[in-house]
Amino acid sequence: MTRSRTVAYLARAMVVPLAALTIAGLSGGARSAPAAAPRTSSDASLVHQLATCSAARHAKPTVVLVHGAWADASSWSGEVATLQRAGYDVRAIANPLQDLTTDSQYVADYLKTIRGPVVLVGHSYGGAVITNAAAGLANVKALVYVDASAPAPGETNGQLSGADSILAKLTPAQLFFTTPYPGAPAGASELYLNKNIFVRNFANDLPRAQAERLWASQRGASTVAFGTPSKAAAWKTIPSWYFISTGDHIITARSELAMARRAHSHITTFRGGSHLTLISHPNAVTAVIASAICSRR
Repeated sequence: MTRSRTVAYLARAMVVPLAALTIAGLSGGARSAPAAAPRTSSDASLVHQLATCSAARHAKPTVVLVHGAWADASSWSGEVATLQRAGYDVRAIANPLQDLTTDSQYVADYLKTIRGPVVLVGHSYGGAVITNAAAGLANVKALVYVDASAPAPGETNGQLSGADSILAKLTPAQLFFTTPYPGAPAGASELYLNKNIFVRNFANDLPRAQAERLWASQRGASTVAFGTPSKAAAWKTIPSWYFISTGDHIITARSELAMARRAHSHITTFRGGSHLTLISHPNAVTAVIASAICSRR
């Protein structure tokens, strides 16, 4: 496909203001005032907290982690390590990053193979996936959004980055390089973040050398994934937790707060961070997952 067609597709799919959601979302109430996440959390204290609450339960939940665009399952390594030390069955699974509907079905089919309760966690685009995948599944007891999108039916992931997102400020050509892929729908291609955007705006709180390694190993995401309308909103019926980094340039804190309030989520605000706080501060993210695990709801 031509570059002009790619740019036109992205302009429609990704750079849509969040004004309506922001106004509606900020007018609603959260379950509680946003709590500030501690800058550091002791790994030992998290393991103790998780072990203590699991001892009081008959069925320990399986924690399923779904990564976002331009990342892979290894982005959850820190969270996986702590949860495993606490004795939890945890799965960081591959997200196809191709189409919101089919990606969500892929995750839903995986969840159906798990016996017992599930705490389902999504980062970035993975939040849109868990929002759809969990709909109608009785074993999913909690949703956790980590710097993520939580669409309502009819909304696309690309609409939810926020007016101040770097994705809305720059042109697609400035943000991405694109490649074709087999079987792509007409007008679609696979997106990769340009190096300067990845380092400065995606992984902006990580050491530059680490950010560059992650950029080099990023997974491409189809333009279709960002333009597919959401079909469900599992957050309407399943309790949810929201981790918001104020230093996120990809999905802005204002956008995430609006979505969290709309979903009546338990909100935690992390001062600073980036779109990859799950890598730079995994214990802060794990603490919110632990809150969902230990909730008596």
